[in-house]
Amino acid sequence: MKKLYLKILILILAFILSIKGNDKVEAASNTTTNNQASSYTIEQAMSDKAQLTTIAFSGLAFMTGTLGADSFMPPGKVADFFGFQYMRDIDENGYGHNTTFLTKVANNVLSILNATQKAKMISLAKEQESVYTKFGYGRYPLLKAFRNNLEGNLPNGATGLSQDNVKQYTAKLYELDAELSYRRAEILGSVITSFTDSQKVYLEKMAFNNSATWPSVSEDESLKKQLTHTQHVALMTYASELFSWYKGSVDSDTYFCPERHGTYFGGFYMKDYPAMGNPNYFISTSLTGDSGQSFLDTLTETQREKITSIISLQSGDLKEIAEIREEVATNLRKFMQGVSVDKSHISHHMDKK
Repeated sequence: MKKLYLKILILILAFILSIKGNDKVEAASNTTTNNQASSYTIEQAMSDKAQLTTIAFSGLAFMTGTLGADSFMPPGKVADFFGFQYMRDIDENGYGHNTTFLTKVANNVLSILNATQKAKMISLAKEQESVYTKFGYGRYPLLKAFRNNLEGNLPNGATGLSQDNVKQYTAKLYELDAELSYRRAEILGSVITSFTDSQKVYLEKMAFNNSATWPSVSEDESLKKQLTHTQHVALMTYASELFSWYKGSVDSDTYFCPERHGTYFGGFYMKDYPAMGNPNYFISTSLTGDSGQSFLDTLTETQREKITSIISLQSGDLKEIAEIREEVATNLRKFMQGVSVDKSHISHHMDKK
C-alpha cells in the first residue's frame, strides 16, 4: 500500500518543486506520442497531453486558490476501485458530469434493495463516517505545508519541503484509503452475491454506459433524515458504485481520471464550485484541458519548461500505478463471487511496486 502512494507523492513533489523553480528537477525531452482516443481509456488519462493540461490546471488552481479550496475532494476520488469514474466519463446520454448523475443511479439501486441488503449499506456508512472524517482532516497538515512552501512561509531553519517527511506522512494517511476500499468491496460484494433474480433483471435493463436507460426514481427522504450528512453522502456513493462495479469490469475499475492523483492543489474545487447548490448543472469536461492550456500559454518558455519537464519524470510512475490498480481491482472483484480476500494480500499487491 505504502509504495503505491510513494509513487503518487513523487508526482506531487515534482509538481511543487517545478513551480518553486528548484534547479534539482532536470528538464527532459518529451518523446512520448500522444494518442488521443475517441473514447476515454486509461491510456488517454495517462497520455502526455492529458497529464500536462491537468498539472497546469492544478498549478492555476494552486496559485489562485486558498487552503480551503485545496482541502476539497469529491467523495468519489477516495477508494475509487469500483468503476464509477469510467461510467461517468463514457455516458452516451451526456449526463455523466451532471449533478443528477450519481443521485439517479443511487436512487435506483436503493429502491430495489431489500431491508437486509440496505441495512448492510447503512451500517457501512455509519462505520466509515469517522474514517472519512479522519482522512479529510488528515490531509490538512500536508495541504498547509504545501501552501506554506508555495508562499515561502517556512519554519525557522527550513529551506523547503522534506521529501522523506512527506512520504512518511502520506503513506500513513493513505492506509485509510486502503481500509475504505477493502471494507467497501467486502460489503458491496456481499450485497451483490445476495441479489435475487428480480433484482438482477431490473439492473440488467440499466445500461452501464447510457444513463437514459435508468428509470427516474424519487429519493428516499425518510432514509436521508435518519443519517448525518456524511453518512448519507457515503450511502449514496456506495449505492452508485455498487451499480458501476456490478455492471463494469476490471478495466473500468482500474481506470482513473487524470486528476485522481495529486489532489492537493484545489483543482477539484475550482472545477466543482459552480455546481454546488446548483441543481441539474453540467460540469464542463473541457474545463481542465482548456484552462490548463490557457495557463501554459501565458507562461514564458522557461516557466513552461518547468511544467512540461514533469511529464517524462512521472511517466514510469503512472504506468506502475496503473499496474498496481489493476492487481488490486482484480482481487477486490473476488468479493462479488463470494470469495474472501485477505487484506494483507491486497496490501502485498500495493506494496510490491
